Amino acid sequence: MNRPLKIVFMGTPDFAVPSLQALHDSGHEVLAVVTQPDRPKGRGRKLTPPPVKSTAMRYGYPVLQPETVSADAFHRHMAELEPDLYVVVAFGQILPQSLLDIPGIGSINVHASLLPRHRGAAPIQWAIINGDRETGVTTMMMDKGMDTGDMLLVEKTAIGPDETAADLHDRLRVMGARTLIRTLERLQNGGLERVPQDPDKATYAPMLKKTDGEIDWSLPAERIECLIRGVTPWPGAYTFSDDMRLKIFKASVLEREISVPPGTILECIPGELRVATGKWAIAIQEIQGESGRRLAIDDFLCGCRLPDGTCLG
Repeated sequence: MNRPLKIVFMGTPDFAVPSLQALHDSGHEVLAVVTQPDRPKGRGRKLTPPPVKSTAMRYGYPVLQPETVSADAFHRHMAELEPDLYVVVAFGQILPQSLLDIPGIGSINVHASLLPRHRGAAPIQWAIINGDRETGVTTMMMDKGMDTGDMLLVEKTAIGPDETAADLHDRLRVMGARTLIRTLERLQNGGLERVPQDPDKATYAPMLKKTDGEIDWSLPAERIECLIRGVTPWPGAYTFSDDMRLKIFKASVLEREISVPPGTILECIPGELRVATGKWAIAIQEIQGESGRRLAIDDFLCGCRLPDGTCLG
């Protein structure tokens, strides 16, 4: 029987929690959990621990929260632990080669895309924004590049036609944990093949900015609908009617020829506010105005008029 692996787990957000839980249940020895420092959150700016820290403390694991993993003291601590392996899931810091050289076996990362597509910080969101029909999870051996290491296991899944980034995140975080455990089993049994990535097929998924959610009505309706789903819940898709900011949560594509400028409100029917785009139209079903409440379009229009012919953007 293979001995349990001695693992240092590195992760920070909700996406990484199922992987830590799966490691705990697998019987491997988690020597320490490394996560980002507590950050101020909410209107009160109260210091809040990352989700991974809360989970690690519940399990009784030692928690380390370095401001930077490049610090000499952190390197010395990792070397003293003598891990077989780092497992890294959405940690949020780049590991220098000197740190990657410490584990006896190496470092395994769980990445939420079909590498080499969507390397980077926001693969889930950009897969939807770009209109991908499928995505998945890739485990890989880490090197000093950004998501450039040799691939280990890949699990694929279709992206649903109505799926938002929040929906897909919740599915892939579970898939990531499952794929991680399969990877460790194959690693222990000697059946794990390393597959180099093809750099010519690489695409990048940079961290989203607030401005990435602004709708460009000159784009085709299909691309706008993908944007709305891809930036939900953050930063959220938005547009303007004069000085009023409108946040759009749900919409669908209408395949109809348009002869008015993009962004023009065509009509309102029960359950839909129809807006012209660069190709076809968008039917908005859920929206949020200055009241701060997410509403069905009919409820929103009871308190805010948007007449036909109004130009958004």
